[in-house]
Amino acid sequence: IIIFLSKVGFAVNELSRKANGANEVNTAFRKLEKERAKLDYEIDGMVVKVNSLADQVKVGEISRAPRWATAWKFAAEEALTVLEEIIFSVGRTGTITPIAVMKPVSVGGVTVTNASLHNEDELQGLDIRIGDHVLVRRAGDVIPEVREVIFEKRTGKEKKVKFPRKCPSCASSIERMEGEAAHRCRNPKCPAQLAARIFHFASKGGFDIDGLGEKLARHLVERGLVKSPADLFGLTLDDLLPLDLMAEKRANNLLEAIEKAKSRPFDRALFALGIEGVGETAADALAQEFQSIEAVMGVSEDELVAVDGIGTLIAKSVVEFFSSKETQKSISQMRRAGVLFEFKRPRKTSAKLDGKTFVVTGTLSKPRDYFKGRIKENGGVVQSSVSSKTNFLLVGEKPGSKLDKAKKLGVKVIDEERFFEML
Repeated sequence: IIIFLSKVGFAVNELSRKANGANEVNTAFRKLEKERAKLDYEIDGMVVKVNSLADQVKVGEISRAPRWATAWKFAAEEALTVLEEIIFSVGRTGTITPIAVMKPVSVGGVTVTNASLHNEDELQGLDIRIGDHVLVRRAGDVIPEVREVIFEKRTGKEKKVKFPRKCPSCASSIERMEGEAAHRCRNPKCPAQLAARIFHFASKGGFDIDGLGEKLARHLVERGLVKSPADLFGLTLDDLLPLDLMAEKRANNLLEAIEKAKSRPFDRALFALGIEGVGETAADALAQEFQSIEAVMGVSEDELVAVDGIGTLIAKSVVEFFSSKETQKSISQMRRAGVLFEFKRPRKTSAKLDGKTFVVTGTLSKPRDYFKGRIKENGGVVQSSVSSKTNFLLVGEKPGSKLDKAKKLGVKVIDEERFFEML
């Protein structure tokens, strides 16, 4: 494909090449690693792909990435700089995170000024002090981190920093839960937590409110316009226009985005609520199992644990979240504003698989998403793992442990040919 694109006039990377076997791939990587400094652009590694399109289909893909391509990263570059300050950030779940503020330094072509120090244990383990010389790198050439303190460069003027015992945002007491490394502020009305929750609520994976970034979320909280995520759905033009850099067009665009957000899929709405431990996968499982927000709010821990993909910690977190009067009030407010909060099944072409649950595993003739789509179109349900509730395991080549579990539980195992017969 690259050769074709080059011939018809597209600009392609001149370093692209075809390798025959692992040894040639390794040689190409080592050569590129040595020559990267001579390039007039930054790279952090190389991508190795199966060349044949037919073979790419055979190799297949998993839910988040192809099996026929992989990134091979270079070792992280490091740079020496000076720690100027340590500030303490408050996240949406109340986690207090120390942040190293450093003299700006270029690492792998990117100017780095801040890096997370994670928690109190990390802070003490590094024995890091304001004024220290530190080695900084970008983990995976992406996330900045302080690798080590250069103790030999200490002059005695460096200042120790104590981990706070009160929240930097609201001055409430903070606590470290048993078995956790993190300290948390437990005040649900903490301004920093609220701003972070608003930002998460409006993120791409949640309600996807275009134009509502971190800075605006903080602004809305500081001005008292938003005291819970539900307040977003009651904002008006008069509320927004006095805000900094908020011209009429931008304000109207934001209000339109908020209106569109009301009909987001139920799984994304659940994820947006920021329930501790509930990521996109768990939110999808809850949405498919319980169908509406009212149903989720009324379930017990035992009922939640029975759902495929929901463990005891998530179940406890969900029950605690929805037992809060603040949460119940917020949900009611959003419902009245027109937020859907209900599961909409994909468009069905038939009811041939109604009531049937499937798990798809192994390498099939087409990507797994194709088969999952066909199952849903015909009324079936797709699970991520095999359980006693699974009716069919659709297997391709090299199915792995899911096949063993299906046999153990007596789940019917079918191949592609049988699957298409069912349709």
